[in-house]
Amino acid sequence: MGVVISAGQIFTGISWALAIAWLWQAVTALRGMPRLPDLTGIDPASLPQLETDECPHMTVIVPARNEEAAIEATLHSLLASSGLRIQIIAVDDRSSDRTGKIMDAVAAEVASKSEHHEMQVLHVSELPPGWLGKTYAMDLGSKQAAAQWMLFTDGDVLFHPEALELALHMAEASNADHLVLVPTIILKTFGEHAMLAAMQALAQWTIRLWKVAEPRARDSIGVGGFNLVRRDVYLRVGGFEGLRMEVLEDLCFGRRVKRAGFAQRVVVGPGLVRIRWIDGALSVIRLVEKNGFAVSRFRVALHLLICVGLAIQVFWPLAAIARGGWATVAGLVTYVSIGLVYQANRRVSGVSPWLAICFGPAAGILLYATLRSMVFALVRGGVDWRGTRYSLDELRRNAGSLW
Repeated sequence: MGVVISAGQIFTGISWALAIAWLWQAVTALRGMPRLPDLTGIDPASLPQLETDECPHMTVIVPARNEEAAIEATLHSLLASSGLRIQIIAVDDRSSDRTGKIMDAVAAEVASKSEHHEMQVLHVSELPPGWLGKTYAMDLGSKQAAAQWMLFTDGDVLFHPEALELALHMAEASNADHLVLVPTIILKTFGEHAMLAAMQALAQWTIRLWKVAEPRARDSIGVGGFNLVRRDVYLRVGGFEGLRMEVLEDLCFGRRVKRAGFAQRVVVGPGLVRIRWIDGALSVIRLVEKNGFAVSRFRVALHLLICVGLAIQVFWPLAAIARGGWATVAGLVTYVSIGLVYQANRRVSGVSPWLAICFGPAAGILLYATLRSMVFALVRGGVDWRGTRYSLDELRRNAGSLW
């Protein structure tokens, strides 16, 4: 007689497969994340002096559209940078608020007072065909760069005075061609902590930060808030001109650098680079609206498959816990493992591993946001981003491989 496997046994088997997968993620993260260099452990006084010629050590390119609430603080935090000379290129991307005027005012202040840093402002009044606003602004700014190192950041990022100096020394000491300093997300509520931790844990299935530096690993990274790259490497990979219509321009830029064989590094530094990225747990829905569909390269079938995978992560462990027997044990192992992943990421996120109990609801919000992103793009025939609608057909034509 053949062996009959019941539906309950199949359910339990899948529950254990998911538990083991998460346990493996936890073990690798607990071993890997501590290997990331921490810039806050470096004493700036111990660093060698940078060359003292008249050229800036770093060009910082700051694209911004309608960022009047944050841009002044961002620029002033950059101007407070110590230990090096920087050239700031602020690009006003067709702002309809006071962003451009604030940039001009800060630049005038720099011209009259600063002895160490310089700043110029570029105003974009019209977007050329075949470009996204942000990629065009960064491309435009890069053409004015005078330094051998270029930092691409955003108009709502706050920098510690030692952040740029420490990052530059680390990049040179590690022979990096592209260095990413993981930003510290400013969190104020319980829900924001829960959402960030869940998103970081899920992202680990595709990007293992500690593997980015390994030439043979598939893992690569780019972060819009802090992409530091050698200017010659930037030009050799085609810069942002090669990513004209790329919604996930930071990730794709990082992938191009890694695939071209250049050295990529990831470092951490709690508090060195800060951004208020999540403003309430439900704000993730709006954040994902722009780039959620881009993860699947705007392909419906693949996007639905991603949503199914998210749904399994949301519902299956909870169903296993509720079922009883060995399935319950598997569900509990899954949640303990997720908590260990949170612990591994704590140095970056600052989130307690106990918030793993909120993983299901948080992942559920992300599932809804991801599905909503696709529906909105299909209904609108495009993606709305900062007041501009970009054609879905054009985005699809220009979407290359992400992973």
